[in-house]
Amino acid sequence: MSTAHANPALFELPGEIDEARLWAHAFAERYIRPVAAEYDEREATPWPVIEEAAKAGIYTPEFALQMRDEPTGLLSPVVAEEVFWGDGGIGQALLGTFLPVSAFFGAATAEQVSAWLPEFFGTPGDLSVAALCVSEPNAGSDVAAIRTHARFDEAAQEWVLNGTKTWATNGGIAAVHIVNAATDAELGARGHALFMIPPGTKGLSQGQKFAKHGLRASHTAEVILDDVRIPADHILGGKEALDDRLAAVREGRRIRVPAAMAAFEATRPGIGAMALGVARAAYEYALEYSKVREQFGRPIIDNQSIAFTLADIATEIEASRLLVWRASNLLARGVRFRQAEGSMAKLKSSEIAVHATERAIQILGGNGYTRDYPVERWARDAKIFTIYEGTSEIQRLMISRAISGLRIN
Repeated sequence: MSTAHANPALFELPGEIDEARLWAHAFAERYIRPVAAEYDEREATPWPVIEEAAKAGIYTPEFALQMRDEPTGLLSPVVAEEVFWGDGGIGQALLGTFLPVSAFFGAATAEQVSAWLPEFFGTPGDLSVAALCVSEPNAGSDVAAIRTHARFDEAAQEWVLNGTKTWATNGGIAAVHIVNAATDAELGARGHALFMIPPGTKGLSQGQKFAKHGLRASHTAEVILDDVRIPADHILGGKEALDDRLAAVREGRRIRVPAAMAAFEATRPGIGAMALGVARAAYEYALEYSKVREQFGRPIIDNQSIAFTLADIATEIEASRLLVWRASNLLARGVRFRQAEGSMAKLKSSEIAVHATERAIQILGGNGYTRDYPVERWARDAKIFTIYEGTSEIQRLMISRAISGLRIN
């Protein structure tokens, strides 16, 4: 039950973006959907699918640069929606590396991009993944409360990191871990910085691997940092830039949003696109099912309650997509969010994903509750979008602050 051209909008995508959409959709249909249930059941990283994505040109540093530099900002959300239409868990395994890449692009120097970006993806036959490590056991939504600390050892010209990160996609198996750490505990989030930890670094280890409700094909684990030592230049943006920023904070001058927070702001539209992929998959499946499933001698879509439910979901998906595209376009043009447009996009898309998948189960009835049909897996996958990268409650907080101009506790 797929619709290769199912992505209508009130305006047409640029030709090359629409070609990328069709390309990503074809990849998802051929390589992701046939094995989605298997990897969900096994809770295993789908390395063969990642290998195919590398061959296809989706999982490469060149494509990451292309998405960053594409002027409309639409390439990234369009591809993300199609990949997650294929499957949420495999989609997260495949595109999970692009979250640390986004944080990396937002804070790295040009020299760091040239030197490090290939390490995130590896090479054909020896692929790698990357991890962004921000959340902690006692600091999830409250990023300012993190306890992981980075101390600079002047004598050795090294950073020394200690702490525990949790809920890290690809945590412990990544070739590159980008870690958010406090460099000055008294400054809260304004004293945070992002650090690059290469593979094999002594003191970095994987803690608990989580058995999750959804996105089970994606590896999620704790990352433990025990006197991890890295060279001075492994701080994103460089130590001199950090020193200037810390001095500005101490002097009371306004500064840019810290790198980790800026990364979340920039990735929220992308998370919205991922949620839309899952929502659309469930909507399409339920729509086709309702046309062929008969009760009382007629297709169940003839029942107004089902037809209206599907009409509402179709409308919400379209509205959510436009929010995602608008926020993505603002980011690409360097226009500052003024009404928390990124949070709006994520909030709307993630909540419609939960609603669409739950309603799809209801429309399929008992069939929808079984693993013989994919909607129950999509429903499990959808819930995370209202939680990670900032819960729905955090998104509402961000929006309310933006529209009021006030700090709302």
